[in-house]
Amino acid sequence: MKFLFNLLAVILFLLDNGVFGVGSDEVSVSVIEGDSVTLHTGVQTSLQDDIKWYFKDTRIAQISGDLSFICTDVQCNEGTERFRDRLKLDHQTGSLTITNITDSGLYELKIISSKSSSDKIFSLSVTGVPAAEIDEVKRNEGESVTLDPGVIKNTHDVMTWYFNDILVAEITGNQSEICTDVQCKERFRDRLKLDLQTGSLTITNTTNTDSGLYKLQIIINNSSFSITSVKRFNRTVTSVPGSGLSSDSGLSSGAVAGIVVAVLLVFAAAAVTAAVIYYRHRKSHAAVPQSEGDDT
Repeated sequence: MKFLFNLLAVILFLLDNGVFGVGSDEVSVSVIEGDSVTLHTGVQTSLQDDIKWYFKDTRIAQISGDLSFICTDVQCNEGTERFRDRLKLDHQTGSLTITNITDSGLYELKIISSKSSSDKIFSLSVTGVPAAEIDEVKRNEGESVTLDPGVIKNTHDVMTWYFNDILVAEITGNQSEICTDVQCKERFRDRLKLDLQTGSLTITNTTNTDSGLYKLQIIINNSSFSITSVKRFNRTVTSVPGSGLSSDSGLSSGAVAGIVVAVLLVFAAAAVTAAVIYYRHRKSHAAVPQSEGDDT
């Protein structure tokens, strides 16, 4: 009898640890607070009976293979609003996207089909530095500036640069594109350079019209998950002090200096001409002889 009890305990232990057709994996994911992360199921919902997501043993999302039942957050558990509309379910795969992430912990995936079931655990570690923190960058007109992502770029990462919500540059794998938009081409006029190794963006010969908000979106792709980070650069271009001209003209510091010199030369030439005319006028009056009436 004791042997049977021991055998039953061993069987229950094996079942609990994923043996006999029930698998369990754990994936570690490190993200920055404010990032978006997608946890992939690696399956098709149409081939499963149910896909369920749990956070710390609380069901936060569920989708059935025939799409007859779908819920997220408060829809799954009335009265709980931890994620507050920050969860999105992919109806094709059942993958779960968490936007503006703040919650570290274990996210458990249960996939149930007619033939078998499996578990997968995602251990998410969220650091406290906001991903959307804005870097202030100031430059004088005519100078160059490089906006650095500050991360190590991998082969499959996708980096996209925006200027005031206009797409200006993108790196996909080993391919890159700069200013495919007409408005972008007219604004920067071949003054953008993209580093394929680091993803950094350089603007040369800056002008006042380059001031604004630059946004970098980085998508890190993995077979089990993908992370989307956003970094912002608030860039200000100022005119050269003492030029006497406004930087609103969009001219570089060299052009402004040239205009100033030209204006000064014009004023100098005008002053010399006026002096010569005045001198000749005085000299002609002094050479006229006095009349006899004046002598009397």
